[in-house]
Amino acid sequence: MQWRHWGCVAMLCLGLGAASTSVSAAGPALAPDMVQALESLQQRMQDNASEGAIDDAKAAAGRLQGGNRADRWARALFLQLAATGEARQGRDAEAADLFRQARRSDAVDTDSRQRWLNQEARLRLRAGQTAQGAELLGDWIERHGDDADSLWLMVQAQATQEQWSQAAQWVDRARRAGGMDADRRRLAASVYQHAERYDAALSLLDDQLQSESDDPQAWRRAAALAQRMQQPGLAAALWEAGWRRGALAGEDDLERLIRLHLAGGTPARAAEHLETAFEAGTLPRDSEHRRLLAEAWTSARAHDKALSAWRALAEDTQGGEDWRQLGELAYGWGEWSTAIEALRQAREQGADAARTWLLEGVSQLESSDEEAAREAFEAARDAGASQAEAWLASLGEGNVDKAPDIDSSPNEVTPQAPSDN
Repeated sequence: MQWRHWGCVAMLCLGLGAASTSVSAAGPALAPDMVQALESLQQRMQDNASEGAIDDAKAAAGRLQGGNRADRWARALFLQLAATGEARQGRDAEAADLFRQARRSDAVDTDSRQRWLNQEARLRLRAGQTAQGAELLGDWIERHGDDADSLWLMVQAQATQEQWSQAAQWVDRARRAGGMDADRRRLAASVYQHAERYDAALSLLDDQLQSESDDPQAWRRAAALAQRMQQPGLAAALWEAGWRRGALAGEDDLERLIRLHLAGGTPARAAEHLETAFEAGTLPRDSEHRRLLAEAWTSARAHDKALSAWRALAEDTQGGEDWRQLGELAYGWGEWSTAIEALRQAREQGADAARTWLLEGVSQLESSDEEAAREAFEAARDAGASQAEAWLASLGEGNVDKAPDIDSSPNEVTPQAPSDN
């Protein structure tokens, strides 16, 4: 995970231009020529931070190593200047090492040591030395309290290491400190989600939707999170809201909206979107989408619309399974004439003869055509339907109530036949 991918580059700003070398506010008194050398080098570093200036700072620090306390203080200041130059050249690890040397001098005052600790920590994070940088930053935070920028940087460090539980705890602390912007809200929501604190993540995403209602990624993240929380209805509602606002648009988002409604228990809404899309030409009226429409109306138990949709599909594809589906649905809903027609078409297209004859026999019987029913049951018996003999026997005895029920389990989307038919 790259630091810049979190959108938190501003957190890493070291403020190196403001990290001036103070030779009078802290540390032992320095000779005038040493002060002049430091100030001159500092000016060169602010103007350019050239390789020559960096090398001069390192050389001066080397000459002062092992000297008295004032020399050691001056050495630390030269190391700080060299670190500043290395950081401006993009050599973050080298800069961090120089800050480490500077802060470890026994001549350095506490404030300077802590300031350089903070800068080293941030540089190590930026250099990809995440574990070390996080440890140093944590030490600095514990000494200086809840600085919002540092806390959010710590969140990012823990997330980079995929230490999600610890990262979530740092998010809690960072949120109390304030400084929540859009990037940090996204970071916090991602951390909560990975830590499986879904309610907290969804709450943050809801806040984001209120402030960034035109951002399609915000709606997608919220819907995806609702799915992970096993709330498909909420996912569909969120996607619908994003669609209505115009944040989500286009064929792919519409397809997703339709399928979310099907999964979320609102199939009628899915069907309405499909019909609107057909009329507008947004989605092709092909067999895939026609079948989706038929399944949606079936799930919604909208009898007339479902039968009409299956008929349109079957007439288009002339597929045995599509005709069978229409016949099974019509049979289950007591639409006997439609069932008879569709079952015959299904059989002609290769559907299971035994079952289709058997269902047609019952449909003919319910339509009061006993002769046609007998012929259908005989055909079902010849095709191998085990229940056909019982139906024929019931006809011969004039007591259809004793006939067996037909197992409707082979058809997953067909409702059971009503008991009063």
